[in-house]
Amino acid sequence: MEPESVLRDSLVERIRSRAPGYDERNEFFREDFDELVEAKYLKAFVPQALGGLGASLADVVRLQRRLAAAAPATALGVNMHLVWTGVARVVQARGDASLDFVLEEAAAGEVFSFGISEAGNDSVLFDSVTAAQPQEGGGYRYSGTKVFTSLAPVWTRMGTFGKDTSGEEPRLVYGFIRRDEPGWRHLDDWDTLGMRASQSCTTILDGAFAPADRIVRSLPVGPNPDLLIFGIFAVFETLLAAVYTGIAERALELAVEAAHRRKSLRNGGRPYSQDPDIRWQVAEAAMTVDGVLPQLERVAHDVDRLVDRGAAWFPALSGLKHRATEAARSVVDISLRVGGGGGYFRSSELQRLYRDVLAGLYHPSDPESAHATVANALLGPLEG
Repeated sequence: MEPESVLRDSLVERIRSRAPGYDERNEFFREDFDELVEAKYLKAFVPQALGGLGASLADVVRLQRRLAAAAPATALGVNMHLVWTGVARVVQARGDASLDFVLEEAAAGEVFSFGISEAGNDSVLFDSVTAAQPQEGGGYRYSGTKVFTSLAPVWTRMGTFGKDTSGEEPRLVYGFIRRDEPGWRHLDDWDTLGMRASQSCTTILDGAFAPADRIVRSLPVGPNPDLLIFGIFAVFETLLAAVYTGIAERALELAVEAAHRRKSLRNGGRPYSQDPDIRWQVAEAAMTVDGVLPQLERVAHDVDRLVDRGAAWFPALSGLKHRATEAARSVVDISLRVGGGGGYFRSSELQRLYRDVLAGLYHPSDPESAHATVANALLGPLEG
């Protein structure tokens, strides 16, 4: 699938043109969202038989890179819907039909939010501070606080989890709630440094109900190789890496444009593209981007092809996300240096990319977790 066949140049330019206004007004990307729905973008992972695009993870990686280069916050917001539909495809391809309803509902126009992150929970998927209370009939009610829940104005389904402590051993219960049911509310608290248009507001769960047929897992607390956990790691980390790689690619484009546009009085009015120091910096940024792309493409293709890396998958996925976000920060920084003082003004696209790219620090796996995961894989766990 060619990204240009879905995200046509005219659509990309409209999305890019709206990004500064959404950022300035701290406003959800409503027009972008409506046009992406019309383009079937939210149905990227939905099989063609259900009316979707039938895209692979590698396809969606390329799509998200293209979208993020135009509007990072739009790409990040849409990412969270694509994560759940992507997880459904990943587990389905491995013989698990427990999330088929996600693809069916996405085909019908439902929009999924990723209600997983919790303030202070550095165990991420392996523990929870949200209460999951079992109900008669097999459903659960969730009570707790979820942070960074993107697509707050438009989601219709939220995939979430909490801890059931009613039995002898606590269990982590994953389920899906509906927007049109009571038991949840958003806080109007998304006033951030960057990624403002994603509107990833805090969500308060207060007895939000997931019926038995929308409970997809009950797992023990702690690290777990369950297929759902693999699916979430595989799609979440890979698509995050795609978004931040798209930011890096756009920053590199802007650096090249600036090098040709800016003139050096010291060098007789010649463009900075002829300055050896500027050329070195642009080359450094380009090599940084080039270093991420093969890793990103290989991981996505291996997920699509059902490659069995065993326990090596988790350090590979954590390492990919870390490398992509750190590389993007480095490339944006270089591009600001190449672009000169004009990049410091609010009207500059680079200043917005500089703020947006910093969000990569906070997505799991964070730098500490990624390094610990890779170290444990290579050296074994810490003793004592």
